[in-house]
Parts: sequence; C-alpha cells; structure tokens
Amino acid sequence: MIVKKTLGIKAIYQFAGHHLLWLTAWMAAATALFHLSGWRWMLIPPMALTLIGTAVAFYVGFKNNQAYDRLWEARRVWGSIINNSRMLGTMVKNFIGGKDLPEEDRKKVHTRIIHRHIAWLYTLRQQLLVPTQWEHVSLAWLAGSYNRRRKEFLLTNAYKEEMADVESRHYLESSDQSLIAAAANKATQINDLQSAEIAALYREGQLNMMQQVELQRIVNSFYDEQGKAERIKRYPFPRQYGSFSFVFVAIFVFFLPFGLLGYFAELGGNHIWLCVPFGVVIGWVYVVMELIGDYSENPFEGLYNDIPMLSICRTIEIDLLQMFGETNVPPAIQPKNDVLM
Repeated sequence: MIVKKTLGIKAIYQFAGHHLLWLTAWMAAATALFHLSGWRWMLIPPMALTLIGTAVAFYVGFKNNQAYDRLWEARRVWGSIINNSRMLGTMVKNFIGGKDLPEEDRKKVHTRIIHRHIAWLYTLRQQLLVPTQWEHVSLAWLAGSYNRRRKEFLLTNAYKEEMADVESRHYLESSDQSLIAAAANKATQINDLQSAEIAALYREGQLNMMQQVELQRIVNSFYDEQGKAERIKRYPFPRQYGSFSFVFVAIFVFFLPFGLLGYFAELGGNHIWLCVPFGVVIGWVYVVMELIGDYSENPFEGLYNDIPMLSICRTIEIDLLQMFGETNVPPAIQPKNDVLM
C-alpha cells in the first residue's frame, strides 16, 4: 500500500513513465508518415475520435470501479480479522481457566491458543501471496520480469529484517507443525486445531457451554474471512472486462494521431509536429487509467497496491501479546520507500 499522499515524479515514472517512450515513438512515426507522404486518407474525423475516446473512458471507468471494489473488499476482510482477533484474545483471557486449573497451566493454554492464532495470520498471508497465473508477476516477457523484480524488492529486500523476525518466533508448537506439515491448506488446519482445543477445554470443564459456543463462533468467523480472501485471490477479475479494456485503450491510442493530425495540419508550417506532445499526453492519460484498474484487480500479489497484510498481522500480533503481558513484543511495521506491506 502506497502511504505517501502525493506521488513524486520518480514514483510516477516507475509506475507508468516507461509508456511515454512507445507513445512518443508511435505519435512521431504517424506524424512523420503523414508529413512526408501527405496522405490525407489517413485522417479520421475528430467526431469519430471523440466518440471512441468517450466510450473507452466510460468502459475503463466502469472497470476501475469494479477493480476498486475488489481491493476494498479485501481490506474489509482483513479489517474483520483484526476485530475478531482482538475479541478472541479477550475471550481466551477471561473465559478459559476454572478454579481447579493452576495458574501456570492456564497461562500455557492462553499462550498456546494465542500463538497458534498468530501463526494462522502469517500462514494465511503467505498462502495469499502465492502467485496465480493471471497476476502480473506471472506474466511473460518484460512485464512479468519487471513485476517479479518489484515483488522481490518489496518482500525479500525491503522487509528482509521483518520477515526474518517473523520466522524466528516459531509460534506453532512442534506437535502442531507435524500435524499440518502435509496439509494443502495449512491455515485451515491451524483453525481446526483451535476448534479441537476449545472442544477439549469444554470437555474438561474449563469452559461452560456458552463460553465454548462464543469461542467457536469467533474461530468460525476466521474460516469465513479466510474463505472470502481466498475467493478474491483465486477468482480473477472477469477477463472479458479486463482484456477488452486493454484492447479498447489500444484501439484508441492507435487512432489518436490520425484524429489530431487534421487539426494541426490546418495550422500550417511545423505546427503539425504539435501532434506528438499532445498525442503523447492524451494517450498516456488513457494508459494510466487502464493501469490503475489493472493493478487494483489483485490485492494479494505482493506489489505496491497490495493490502498491507504484513503490517496488519504485526498489529494483531502486538495487540495479542501485550494483552497477555508478554514482554518480547516486536515493533510495528514501518513503511519502506513510502510503501507499507
């Protein structure tokens, strides 16, 4: 997640500046061809270009709105996880522990459940970062290579110390690790272990029926939020919308110089070359609109526009550890290069 209020020139160039190169080349080539050949049949009526541009703008706007809905839904999912995690901590702290349970054993149960939940958070995050074939990091050629380098910089380099700290804490007990080692969906199995322990505590009399029901309800809510996040991750933005948005922008940019050349040619002299800067600016605006929606479709791919799952996990981790009086509490995640992951 980009946290800087206004993007600088460097950030804008990194996101979409390279598109200025091919736009300039295309506008200059079309202008030079018309200037040297004088073929007026190349020109298209300005009204036709206006209609195409208006239609494309509406279509791209619709697509971007739907893409933002996916991004915001993903943020709501993690917002619910934050709230329910805090409720889990409060319930575990105040529900578990009958009169016949020694204080030391009670603390062990509290620690095991809370640490297991923190492990679930980081496991879910890791699962959501596994690339799918439609994400930008899975693309071929230069686009895929460029985005893979972006992801490596953010996840491997910029937050190297934070990730090493997470891995060093070993929140899952060795017995739990062996139980989920072969699981295809480890996050699901961790929640299943939570349910099993809550049921065991009820059978042992450490929870009454109402307390057991409430704790299980919270665990069920984590299943629900995990399923919502996995749906966003594993079900792509409908490719007919995404693909044709790109096609329509490409068509508009292709015809753009031929709609502008007629006007600038009427001005006479070298004014025809004004088609190049004006065409580049107009085309770049449409390309950037397309890119914004395109990169908002996938909120869990490890790039700049992602939901800051690492920061959210760390926030919950800090809250829960402090709730139970632990002193070895990690620091909050801070933005790196104006990006919070």
